[in-house]
Amino acid sequence: MTEELTPAEAYVAARRRAAEEATALAPFRALYDFDLDPFQIEACQALEAGKGVLVAAPTGSGKTIVGEFAVHLALEQGRKCFYTTPIKALSNQKYADLVKRYGADRVGLLTGDNSVNSEAPVVVMTTEVLRNMLYAGSQSLRGLGYVVMDEVHYLSDRFRGAVWEEVIIHLPDSVTLVSLSATVSNAEEFGDWLDTVRGDTEVIVSESRPVPLWQHVLAGRRIYDLFEEETDHGGRGSGRREVNPDLVRLARMENSRPMGGRDRRRGREADRERERRQRSRIWTPGRPEVIERLDAEGLLPAITFIFSRAGCEAAVQQCLYAGLRLNDEEGRARVREIVEERTASIPTEDLHVLGYYEWLEGLERGIAAHHAGMLPTFKEVVEELFVRGLVKAVFATETLALGINMPARSVVLEKLVKWNGEQHADITPGEYTQLTGRAGRRGIDVEGHAVVLWQRGMDPGHLAGLAGTRTYPLRSSFKPSYNMAVNLVDQFGRHRSRELLETSFAQFQADRSVVGISRQVQRNEEGLDGYREGMTCHLGDFEEYARLRRELKDRETELAKQGAAQRRVAAATSLERLKPGDVIHVPTGKFAGLALVLDPGLPAGRANGHRGFEHQDGPRPLVLTAERQVKRLASIDFPVPVEPLERMRIPKSFNPRSPQSRRDLASALRTKAGHIAPERHRKQRSAAADDREIARLRTALRAHPCHGCDEREDHARWAERYHRLQRDTRQLERRIEGRTNTIARTFDRIVALLTEMDYLRADEVTEHGKRLARLYGELDLLASECLRDGVWEGLTPAELAACVSALVYESRQADDAVAPKLPSGRAKAALGEMVRIWGRLDALEEEFRINQAEGVGQREPDLGFAWAAYQWASDKGLDEVLREAEMPAGDFVRWCKQVIDVLGQIAAAAPRENSTVAKNARKAVDALLRGVVAYSSVG
Repeated sequence: MTEELTPAEAYVAARRRAAEEATALAPFRALYDFDLDPFQIEACQALEAGKGVLVAAPTGSGKTIVGEFAVHLALEQGRKCFYTTPIKALSNQKYADLVKRYGADRVGLLTGDNSVNSEAPVVVMTTEVLRNMLYAGSQSLRGLGYVVMDEVHYLSDRFRGAVWEEVIIHLPDSVTLVSLSATVSNAEEFGDWLDTVRGDTEVIVSESRPVPLWQHVLAGRRIYDLFEEETDHGGRGSGRREVNPDLVRLARMENSRPMGGRDRRRGREADRERERRQRSRIWTPGRPEVIERLDAEGLLPAITFIFSRAGCEAAVQQCLYAGLRLNDEEGRARVREIVEERTASIPTEDLHVLGYYEWLEGLERGIAAHHAGMLPTFKEVVEELFVRGLVKAVFATETLALGINMPARSVVLEKLVKWNGEQHADITPGEYTQLTGRAGRRGIDVEGHAVVLWQRGMDPGHLAGLAGTRTYPLRSSFKPSYNMAVNLVDQFGRHRSRELLETSFAQFQADRSVVGISRQVQRNEEGLDGYREGMTCHLGDFEEYARLRRELKDRETELAKQGAAQRRVAAATSLERLKPGDVIHVPTGKFAGLALVLDPGLPAGRANGHRGFEHQDGPRPLVLTAERQVKRLASIDFPVPVEPLERMRIPKSFNPRSPQSRRDLASALRTKAGHIAPERHRKQRSAAADDREIARLRTALRAHPCHGCDEREDHARWAERYHRLQRDTRQLERRIEGRTNTIARTFDRIVALLTEMDYLRADEVTEHGKRLARLYGELDLLASECLRDGVWEGLTPAELAACVSALVYESRQADDAVAPKLPSGRAKAALGEMVRIWGRLDALEEEFRINQAEGVGQREPDLGFAWAAYQWASDKGLDEVLREAEMPAGDFVRWCKQVIDVLGQIAAAAPRENSTVAKNARKAVDALLRGVVAYSSVG
C-alpha cells in the first residue's frame, strides 16, 4: 500500500512533474521503451542547461543516448549537429540508426568515400572530415550548435589521436561539445582540460555495467569461475574478490610439470605415471570444442577474439570440418535470403574470387569471421546477422571491439598476448575491459560471460588483475604536423598558433606532471638551505673545501678504474697466449690451484689454429684440475696475468668424459708440476702515487683553512648530503625543462623548416603553403613537394594512382625481403624521384631536429601497393589483381579508398594552369572507383 502524500508534498511533486514535462528531455525519453539510467539523465540535463559534457562509461552502457539527445536538441532549436566517430563502419551504423528515427531528408553522411545529404541538419562523419572542414572554413559549419565526439578516448591513438584534439581546440566557442568515452581512470583530468578550452563542462562517470559480467577460465572439460565469489559484477560492489583457489591449485600443478623431456622411469612405473598424468591432464580446448561447450552451457552467441586474421579464418574452417551447425533449416534459409539481398550488386565472377561460397556456408551454419581483411560488405552482413541472432559464433580480431554495436552473451579470449606491431606483448587492463565489454546484451541477457582459455604457464593472479582493473588512463598523442602548422599560421598567425598549441591536452598533461616535480624541487631547495647551514665552518668556505675533497675522490676512483681495466687487459692477453698442454696455476675462484689447459677457448677469429669454442667475452680455457675435474673457466677466475709453469703432452686417447682418463691425466699433472710453487704476482705501484693532479689536490686540501677544523668530518657529512641533493635537484630541473613548452618547441622547429622551404614567410602563408594546407595525411609535405617539382606531370591516371599509393600504403610487415613489383616507364621514374625527394626532406628534418621517433616528420614512402593500384586503375580483373598483390580483398579495398581520398586532395591542391595533374587525379579516382571498391557501404 502506497503512503499517501500530504497536500504540500503532492503540490511539490506536481510542480516537479510539470517542470520535467516542460523540458526537451521529457519527449526525448518517451522515444525509448525503457527508462534512462541516472548517468544518462544527468548528462542530458547538463546538455539542456547549456553545458558541454564528458560521459565516461563502460562499453554497452548506452552512453550514445546522450549523443542522440544532442541531435534531438539541435533539431528542436533549428540548429545543426555533427555526430563524429573514429571509423567509417561506426559512422555507417550511426547514420542508419538516425535515418530510422528522423528520416533520410534530415540526416547526412560524410566519411571521405561517402557523401550523402551533406547539408542536412544532422550529419554523421568521421573525425578527420570535421577537422578538414574546420581548417577549410567550410560553409557547412554555419548554424552548427552541437558536436558529438563518440569514442573520444581515441585521442590516445598514436597515429590518429591528434585529430580529436585539433577538433576540440578549433571548434567555434558557440558549439556545445558532447564527448563520449570508455571508462578512463583520469576522466576528471580530461574534464578539467575540456573546461579550460571549451568552457563549462560537466564530467559524468559511470562505472556500473548494465549487465553483470562473470569471469571464467575454460580448462579441459571444465569452466572455472575466476573469482571465488562474484560480489562485484561490473564494478557495482566494493568488496575485494579472491581468486578461485581451485584455479590457483590447477595452475600450480600444471606449471610445475616438466615440459617435454624423457621420463627416466622404466617399465610399469613409467606407464602408470603416464596414465595418471593423462587422466589429470588439463588441455587448451580446440575452437570447435569451445563453441560446442558454450552452446551446451547456453552461452551463445559468442565472440571469440583471436589476434590474427589468419587465425580467425582458420577457426571458421576448423568448425566447418568438425561438422558444427548452430542454425536450423529455417535459420539457414533466412541467412541465405539476407546474404543474397545484400550482395546482389557484386558481379558473379567476383564472388568466386572473394571466397563467397565458403563464407556463405559458414554463415548458414551460424559461424563467421570478422576482421579488417574482409570486404566491407561481407563484414556488414556478418554484423547484421549476428545482431539478428542468425550468426552465433564470430571469430574476430580486436578491431571489432572498437565501438561497433555487436553485443554478445559471451566473449572468449584465446590468449592474453598479442602482436602490437613491434613485439608480442601482454594485453593491457584497458584492452581487456574493452574486449570483454561486449559480453552481456542489455535487455536480453541477465548476465554476460568473459571466458579465457587455459594456456600453459597461465597465472590466475595476473588474469584477476586484468579483470579487476576496470579503467585505464587517457594519454594524449597530440603532435604538430606540417599541414597543421600552415593552417594554423594562415588562420591565426604564428604567435597565436603557438598559444593555441599550448592549450592542447598533451601540454596540459605535461604541465600537470611538472607541478609535482616543481613541488619536489621546492622541497629540495628548502633542504639545501638546511644542509648549507649544517656545513658552515667558522674557519672558511667549507663548500669550496668539500669540492676539493670530491675532486680528489673522483680522480682516485678514475685512476683505480683505469688500473683495474689495465689488469683485465693484461690477464686476457696472457690467456690468449695459452696453448693445450700448458700447466698453469688458477689464482682464484672455485677451481683455484693447479690445472692443465685442454683447450684455450679463444674468441671467434683468434683460435691460433686450435679448434676451440667461440666466445664473445674473451678467452674461456677448458682445463683439467688436479682434483680430476674438467671445467671451462672465465676471465673472472684470472684477476691477474697467468704464465705457464710447465708443459705436458695430452694423450690422443684422452677422453674428458671418462673418469679413468681424467684420473690418469690428473695424476700425471700432480707428478709433473705438483712441487712447483706458483710465482707470486707482485702488486704494481699505484698510478695515484705518481699522479700530478692528485698531488695538487692534496696540497690544496692541506693548505685550506677548513682542513684544521675540529668539526671537519661533521661538516663533510653535511656537505656530502648537500651535494647529493643538489645533483638530484638539477636532474629534476632538467626534467621540468624537457616537459615545459614541448609542443610549442616542436611547432617552432616545423615552422623554421617550412620557412626555409618557402612555405611560410613570418605570418604569411605562401602559394606553396596554401597548397600544403589542402593536403592531409602522414606524407603531406612529400605530396606538396612532388606537386611543386612537377614529379607527376604527364603521368596517365593509372600511373598517378600508383605514385599516390606510396603516400598512403604501409606494409603490415616492417621489412619485406622482396623488392615490390613496380609499373615500368614514367611511373617507375616518378616513384624513384619521390624516394629521392623524401631523402632530401629526411636530411632537412634531421638538421631542424624534427624527430620521426616522436611521431613528427615524414616516413619513407612505401611502394608495396603501387603495382596493385596501377593494375586496378588499368581496368584489370579482381582475380588477377588480388592474386598478384597477395592481399585480402578487405585490405585491397581499404587501401584503394585511401588512395582515392588523397587523389581527391591532390586534384584540389594541384596547379590549375599548365598542369595535367588535377585532371588526371580526377580520372584516376574514376578508374579506381569500380567493382568491389565502388560497392557502397551505405544500404
